[in-house]
Amino acid sequence: MSTTRGVLYIHSAPSALCPHVEWAVGGVLGLPTSLTWSAQPAERGSYRSELSWTGAPGTAAQLTSALRGWQRLRFEVTEEATGNTEAERYSYTPTLGVFHALTGLHGDILVPEDRIKHAVVTEALGGKPLLQSLDELLGRPWDDELEVFRHAGDGAPVRWLHQVV
Repeated sequence: MSTTRGVLYIHSAPSALCPHVEWAVGGVLGLPTSLTWSAQPAERGSYRSELSWTGAPGTAAQLTSALRGWQRLRFEVTEEATGNTEAERYSYTPTLGVFHALTGLHGDILVPEDRIKHAVVTEALGGKPLLQSLDELLGRPWDDELEVFRHAGDGAPVRWLHQVV
């Protein structure tokens, strides 16, 4: 069985939600999880944490599924490529929901050509402007909302956890 690595960034969670996040993450990774929480200066009453993990390919998707939908929770999950899988990035905000993208070796977002063609055709038919569609395909609305929370976490400690397989 192949393994991969990734990082879970909890950008903001209200204190009451922190134990539930730990429980959900532990459920995905198959071991009890105790995160180190620090105050999130970008949002009063919120906390942030980071967790580096190793596990089976698809763990990032499982973590995202376990955490999405909770109010006031903002997070991102990355997963490195393996010999059989592409690297991935998931971003979540309560207002925008989940963003998913494949990423290249240097973290660039890879957009499948059929999605670009669809954006071009949509604009040509009088729909959404191409620039707006491309911004959405690249995750710009999520980046715009999460950027203030990312900067507030610069220098935070990171812990490694390994999934039980």
